[in-house]
This record gives sequence, structure tokens and C-alpha cells, in this order.
Amino acid sequence: MSDSARLPAESVLDVLVEGRAERLVHVRHVSARVGESADWPGWLDPQVLWSMQARGIERPWRHQAEAAEAAWSGQDTVLSTGTASGKSLAYLMPVLTALRNGRPNAPGRAADRGTAIYLAPTKALAADQLSLVQRLEVPGVVPAAVDGDANAEERTWARQHANYLLSNPDMMHRSLLPGHRSWERLWRRLAFVVVDEAHVYRGVFGSGVAATLRRLRRVAASYGADPVFVIASATMAQPEVLAERLIGRPVHAVTADGSPTGGLRLAVWRPPDLPQRGERGAPVRRGVVAETAELLADLVSADVQTLAFVRSRRAAEAVAAEAVAGVDPKLRDRVAAYRGGFLPEERRALEHELRQRTLLGVATTSALELGVDLPGVDAVLVAGWPGTHSSLRQQAGRAGRAGQESVAVFVARDEPLDSYFLAHPDALWDSRVETTVVDPNNPYVLAGHLMAAAAELPLTDADLPLFGPGTADLLDRLSGQGKLRRRDTGWFWTGRGRPVDTVDLRGSGQPVRVAEAGTGRLLGTVAAGSADRTVHPGAVYVHQGAAFRVESLDQDAAVAIARPDGSGESTTARVVTDLRILGERERTRLGLADLVLGEVEVTSQVVSYLIRRADTGEVLGERPLELPERSLRTVAVWWTLPEALRQRAHVDDDALAGAAHAAEHAAIGLLPLFATCDRWDIGGLSTANHPDTGTATVFVHDGHPGGAGFAERGFHTAAQWLRATAELVAGCRCQQGCPACVQSPKCGNGNDPLDKDAAAALLQALLVSG
Repeated sequence: MSDSARLPAESVLDVLVEGRAERLVHVRHVSARVGESADWPGWLDPQVLWSMQARGIERPWRHQAEAAEAAWSGQDTVLSTGTASGKSLAYLMPVLTALRNGRPNAPGRAADRGTAIYLAPTKALAADQLSLVQRLEVPGVVPAAVDGDANAEERTWARQHANYLLSNPDMMHRSLLPGHRSWERLWRRLAFVVVDEAHVYRGVFGSGVAATLRRLRRVAASYGADPVFVIASATMAQPEVLAERLIGRPVHAVTADGSPTGGLRLAVWRPPDLPQRGERGAPVRRGVVAETAELLADLVSADVQTLAFVRSRRAAEAVAAEAVAGVDPKLRDRVAAYRGGFLPEERRALEHELRQRTLLGVATTSALELGVDLPGVDAVLVAGWPGTHSSLRQQAGRAGRAGQESVAVFVARDEPLDSYFLAHPDALWDSRVETTVVDPNNPYVLAGHLMAAAAELPLTDADLPLFGPGTADLLDRLSGQGKLRRRDTGWFWTGRGRPVDTVDLRGSGQPVRVAEAGTGRLLGTVAAGSADRTVHPGAVYVHQGAAFRVESLDQDAAVAIARPDGSGESTTARVVTDLRILGERERTRLGLADLVLGEVEVTSQVVSYLIRRADTGEVLGERPLELPERSLRTVAVWWTLPEALRQRAHVDDDALAGAAHAAEHAAIGLLPLFATCDRWDIGGLSTANHPDTGTATVFVHDGHPGGAGFAERGFHTAAQWLRATAELVAGCRCQQGCPACVQSPKCGNGNDPLDKDAAAALLQALLVSG
């Protein structure tokens, strides 16, 4: 089908609703927007201008010109606009000009040609930017990607020849900064640092990146350079707040998007209930993988180019495989999966086929959400809440070819937050995008980076403001522990080895590799923090549809060994959790209850696992385990359930534990609506009588050492957060609790006990004043 013959947006929706109209619960229309262009900057190098015009760029959009002007004038700048709004052009204008001519007012070297660094959260995005710069073919611009895939010869060439280095924060942290003396040519002429897709840098990862960028500023200054930072981000609330926290100094914000967009129809889709019932007779909604695959197959069959965004690599493969099975054999090579873990050449080939429209349907992780250079497609399917409103808009924004209407469909999972959006679609599309939570002063993160900084260059009193308040106390603490040595001139690293090797930038620890017994074939990896729950001895691990039984887990070596398993069983770990309050930060009243934010220590231990039939969920037995305890010091928000509140809600002692447990699960499921987090970033505990509060209490805590700002956000939005939670639980159609309201996929106690009705009553009573 030619471009002109493509289905209009209304017809795309007709394809989706044929025979299943009851599943479409909401549609709205977003009008097209006319672009607003600007003149090319007068300082733009003529060769750069010629190269851009040769690529078909007649004039920049208003936001591109504004951001470029600010950066060229020496202002640190953050550009926060929508998907496909051309953020790359905004920073390439000043960067490429500086690479050819130097930057005005650069410290002492205005006439020298400059260098620049580009940092992206993924290797794939840096490679895509490398390809973009290479296609421009600007004389004198010598780009090179230096990441974990680059060999020694490629790195040597980049040190000797490149003036535009494309990398990622992990490589900057582990290699470029510790080895800065080898890159003296880069540092002495550093004019610009581009930080792309900055909205990804949140929580513990964002705090680590903030410390890394401060180390970068410090190393550059030691060579006489003071680079301008250009920070690009998806649309978010207060982007200047994130940018300032990342680099440690004020920025100029550009947020008015001047690019054109086509019209967009936004739809909300509810998969049907299945005939069978789940635990406690709860209704079970059709899985989002099967539903998304069916929709993708139908759209491909109608010649509608579609991206289906899913949450995991496994889901991307599953959706693609089921969609392939659902289309005409002649179309099967026009459907594919796109995810992390592919070889670079495989990703490039898929991106080329998308641009050429050879591929009609792609099931993808968030890898295609980020700024990979792709034209808009005809339709987007978003399989379940992607974690933030920013991600939702990025993904939906992939729909829309120039001058043509398109469709974006949110397909709801059987989970609390998705169920809330089914009942409140306005909250899905109208809510403001989040302010990304970053705490540059998190001592659990900053301590390792201070040791790394001291190894790069001894720390002095002059460096203290760069790393923020509390740095001096933290340095003295590290000195007292023997990790740094304090001298009259500052703090020095005197230990053996490299301190960066002990600092995981993404805060997740060394992933545990899962290998097949006998062959040694690597099946996959799991996060270190969840390994004892997912790949303990006896656990069933599923890889690309095949089941394996774990024989052993060596947590020190970060390796689990598994064999193929045909038992048809699944396993669920049982976890015993204890929580101790260490201190309070803030306290207020919430009706009859106390609402508190503070530090806690969470201790957990996997003590057994349930064995179930994989097809029906029937429990076949339980086996004990002996695994070590895990301890986590973090931040929590908690609220009490005193006797007066329980009496108001008519919740007796027999129902109290189940009510608190159900309220905890539902609150965790809804917190991502108010904080920039995923439910897997947070945890919780509820008890009928906590020793530190003296009464029934519900805790929700950050899942990262030192906290990541999520519980703090919950504390400050508690009234709205808990009101939404109460509405969700009371409004769910199930009888005794289901995955859409109070059951949790990560519960260490097998979702027992749970009392949905009592939880609804407690939450309603909690919101009544006095």
C-alpha cells in the first residue's frame, strides 16, 4: 500500500474494534500542530549549515534555534520537548561548529578547534548518534564511539584522532575518568558535553550519574576546560530541576516545542476477562502479551505499520512470535522483535527496515522509546503502564508521520495502576509528566564516587561545593574508616585497586548469570537483588518459552546453574520480612492516623518456595530453603491504623492483618501514579502491631540503599495517593481481591492474608478528617 493509500486513523481503530468493540473503553483526539521555524544562527559554521541543508533541513524549529543560541553563548542548557522534535539538531549546531572553529570565550583557547563528549544511557543510542554525525559528513568532525564494545585498537584510535567522543555514563565512570591522563587531548579542548535522554537518569542511577558528571567537571577543570552542558530530555515537569541536580549548577530551560505534529487518536483498551477464575475466585483478565500480539497481527494484516511497546525482553520475543503466528505466511518476515541484547548490526538492520517500511510490526522494549532516529509509524500499542507519564508520551509520540493522523493504544494489564486508568482515562493522558527524582547527596551513592574522585585527583576543600552539602562530613567518615587518607592538602586514595570497580553506577549489583548445566550456555541474567527469589535452588526459570530447574545458586560468583525441566510446574518464593525504624524526618496527621517519613532498616530472607501447576496455579507443595538474610537501609513512608480508626471502619482484630496487607499492596501499585517509579522500585510491609509504633502500621519503602525519593514523594502526596488507592479497591468488580486491585505479583507471602473489603473500609476511614 502506498503512503497516500494508507488507512486513516479512524479506519485503524475500525481494524482494532472489529468483533471486540466492548474492549475499547476510551478514545480522544489530539489535534495536529503547525511547526514554527526560525532563522539559522549567524555564528553557525558554513560547512555545518551546508551539511544540514543537504540532509533536507531547510530551517531549524524555534526550540532548536533557542537552545542552540543559549548553548553557544555559554549557558548550560536543558531542552525538554516531545518525541521526534529534533533535539539532536539543537545541540549539533553549536557542537559541530565548535569542533571546526572552537567556542567563543573558551578559557584561554578560543582559537583552537574544540572537542565534545556525547553521553547516552544506552550503547545503541550512542551508536545511532554516531551514524547521524557520520551521515552529515562535516569536514574536520571526527566522531568515535567508545563503549564496552570498543576494543583496545578502537580506543587508541579514538584517543589519537577523535574530536567528538560518543559514550555512556557507565564508560565515563569506569574508564574515561579513571584513565583521564590518557585522554589529555580530549580534556584540554573540551567545549561541550551533551547529556541525552536525561529523563532516564532517575533514582539511584540518576544520583550516580550526577556524581559522575561532577567528577567530569572536576577533571576537565584540571586541564583548563570548562565545557558547556547541553542536556536533552523527553517532556517532563521542571526539567531545569533535574538538569541542575545532574550537573550541579543552574541551567537555561527550553520547553516550548516548535515542531509540527500530525493528529493523534489516543485509545484505552481493556482485554477481556477469561472464563477461568484465579485465586479466591477472582476474575482473570486476558494477558497483555496475548492481547497485544493479536492486535499487532491484525494491524500488520491491514498494512498498518505498528510498534508494540512491552515491558521486558521476554515479552518482546513472545509478542513478536505470537503475532507472526497470527498473520498470513507471506507477512511473517515483516514482523520482528527489537530489544536489548541484540548485536549492534542486528539493531541497525532492524532500524533500517523500519525506516524503509520493510518491517510492518515490531514488538519492542523501551529501547525504541529513546531517541533512535526513526520516522513516525502509523500506530503504537503500549502494553501496560510503562512506569512514567514521560515514557508513555515518548512511546505514544512514536506514532505520527508528517501530515498524517495516527493512533496510540494503551492496553491495560491486570494490575492496580492499569485498572485505575481504565476507570480514570483522563489521569492517563492529562496528568502532568513527572519531575524526575534525583538525590545527588545520597551518601550511599556519593561515598563511592568520592573515593573514585580522590583516586582521579586528590580532593581539596575547593572541591566540597561541587559535590554538595555534607561532603566534608562524608569525607571525614571515609577517612575514619581507612578508605581515604586525610592530609593538610586534602583527601587521598591510598587503597589498592580502583575504587570505581566497587561502585555500580546503576545501583543493581552484579547481575546473576543463569547458565545451562552441562553445556554452560548462558540463558540470561537476573538482577542481583532478586536472585534469591527467582533463581534459588529448585526454582523454575523460563527462558524464551523453555522451562529450566535451578540446581544451584552461587551468590558470591553470581552464577546459577539450571537444567531443562518438563514438569509443567512453576515456583514462587516465600519471604519473611522485618522492618525496624531508625529515625524520623517528617511527621503529620492524616485524619486519625500518623503519617511519617523516615529511615528504616529492612531485613528479608527467602525461607521456602511454593510449587504450583503452571497451567492452573494449583499449589502442589512447599519446600524449605536456607538462604542468607538481606539487609537494606532505606527511606520509607508509613501510616498508623490506631484503634479509633479501626472502629470507625468497623474492622475487627480478625480482619486487621488482611486489611492492612491488602491496603499495602494497593498503595504500592498506585504510587507510580504520583512518583517517578515502577512498583518493582519499591517494597512494603504491613503488620497488625509493629513494635516501633505500638499499633497496626503500613510501610512503603524505597527498594534502594539510602532511598531514591519515591517514599518521600508518597509522603508529600499522601492524601491524593491514598484517595486514588481507596477508589481503586472499592471500585474493583472482584469479590475477594484480584491482581487488578490488592493481589501483588511480588508478594513474598503468597498474597495471604488479604481482605479487600476491610482494606477499602480502612482506606476510606483514613481519609476522613478528625
